[in-house]
Amino acid sequence: MAGVLDRRGFLKASAALATGAAGFSCVEVARAAQIEIPTVDKLSLRVLIDSAHDQFLKPSTVQGVVHQPPGNGRGSDYRKVLHNQWGLSLFVETQRADEARTILLDFGYSPDALLNNIEILKVDPTKIDALIVSHGHHDHYGGLTGFLDSFRDKLAPGVKLYAGGEDNFCHRVSPTGVQGQFTDFGQLDRRELAARRITTVLCETPTVVAGHAFTTGHIKRSSIERILPNTFVQRGIKDGLGCDATHYSAAELEGKIIPDEHVHEHATCFNIKNKGLVVISSCGHVGIVNSVRQAQEVSGVQKVHAIVGGFHLGPAPKDYLTEVVAEIRKLEPDVVIPMHCSGLNFALEAQAQMPANVLVPTTGSRLTFGA
Repeated sequence: MAGVLDRRGFLKASAALATGAAGFSCVEVARAAQIEIPTVDKLSLRVLIDSAHDQFLKPSTVQGVVHQPPGNGRGSDYRKVLHNQWGLSLFVETQRADEARTILLDFGYSPDALLNNIEILKVDPTKIDALIVSHGHHDHYGGLTGFLDSFRDKLAPGVKLYAGGEDNFCHRVSPTGVQGQFTDFGQLDRRELAARRITTVLCETPTVVAGHAFTTGHIKRSSIERILPNTFVQRGIKDGLGCDATHYSAAELEGKIIPDEHVHEHATCFNIKNKGLVVISSCGHVGIVNSVRQAQEVSGVQKVHAIVGGFHLGPAPKDYLTEVVAEIRKLEPDVVIPMHCSGLNFALEAQAQMPANVLVPTTGSRLTFGA
């Protein structure tokens, strides 16, 4: 099995973390070692938060993937309805023989939406074995602390949050459209996690999560894909808030606000028995093709059953979008399931190039892979 970070790079990062994150007993670093890729019999994704809800969607099956939409999105109280917002959260359940695992992947933009939808969809947070955050954008971690305030005492005492790396804690800002002016886009606060008794595991190398999932670790950038304009980042720690900057560039060390390269965005993956890989790219800033290739390299599994999640192609110009979808098609996935920041333009282009392989879900949908 191939595909871990080179040991020199990992040790350099680890040394920096040991210095910059000193005093944060809530942080662990995943070891630089090859991992045994787990296989599961069945995977179920419940879409807790996405940007839209369509009550008229009908149940469907695409290339063996079963899609059950949520209907009208109301719970037992007609005055409550599913909340949609810019962001993503997935309630992930897996089965291997008689062994079940549950992971909460990303947490949406706000706790209000997350908690509302958990109640309406009647998922059971007490079953959660692990938490994963895909990257350091507020629309993916914004609901986390509110979720923990409601459910921490009902979760296992040793439950952990798996993050792609130190970069998740950096301060991010968004351009206003005026040269040199930005608006605050927040930062994930490890002090709040420590106060809620959550240990964060920094997965700069591939990491097995809850014995059923694995993360890609750092994603190599080898495809034609490029990072489309989004946030800017400012690195450094002040009063315990922020990210360690000692293993970054000279400009970053000077505290400059620079374009965000999403160096620690990672994908969450599953190997489905007799089906192949399911690769979940919550936002895909570093490229969805890059993410899938990394999952293939890490796992040694070439067959791609499904590519799922946000692909950040909503802002893509037409010629670039067409080219990326063509590259996705070359991966020969059984099904492509766009969510969140993928964009209507992506869904339409994918349906044009891969008409038998696209499934578009909605907030509240349940997707089932495998037996």
